[in-house]
Amino acid sequence: MLESYVVVDLEMTGLRAKTDRILEIGAVKVENHQVTATYQKMINPGIKIPKEVQELTGITQEMAETGVPEQEAVEGFFTFCGELSLVGHNILFDYSFLKQYAVNHKESFEKSGIDTLKLARKFLPELEKKTLDYLCEYLKIERSHNHRALEDAKATHVLLEYLWENYGKQEPEAFKAIPLVYRAKKQSPATERQKRYLKELAEYHKISLDVDLESLTKSEASRRTDKILAQYGKMPKS
Repeated sequence: MLESYVVVDLEMTGLRAKTDRILEIGAVKVENHQVTATYQKMINPGIKIPKEVQELTGITQEMAETGVPEQEAVEGFFTFCGELSLVGHNILFDYSFLKQYAVNHKESFEKSGIDTLKLARKFLPELEKKTLDYLCEYLKIERSHNHRALEDAKATHVLLEYLWENYGKQEPEAFKAIPLVYRAKKQSPATERQKRYLKELAEYHKISLDVDLESLTKSEASRRTDKILAQYGKMPKS
């Protein structure tokens, strides 16, 4: 298995890297099986957080609004992990959000990784579920708060060490990092014309947008505009 790696976990506003946003990043750097550094950032996503996400994570709208900009958090994480491979529970899911950010900002972020979800499916097939919550309960891995990024990253590290200790000698090849592949298409920022029209449309219909217009992509601005037009109609021509 890798001697050094970074375990990462993200909390997001939804499940789609193309349309949803990162809410929190938590990571631990591991060297010789020991955690040597941690990284945690709350992000202000610039949008209203869905109720179900708030209930799952315990991250309220007020908490998120005290967070740092996405760029500060993600760039900080890129620096934190450097050239190290990634580990995560369903790692490609978290990687997809990081990769989407990198593509949007014309950056390179090519990583190899180890997926503890795949390892759990392989070595613990008898278990009813393979979610991190279930595995932590089954293996008595302690977390101070479920579904918070740093605590989940720490728990995933413990899970990987458990799996390695119990199954690594039998099948060491299963614990090798493999290239992570996610095809992301660049999303350009919304144009000034789009933002202006969306703002005017919302004001005319007396609608609260609940979004930072400066954070919108072209596709997001188009979707929000189309939704308002479909529900409330157009503004009268001046």
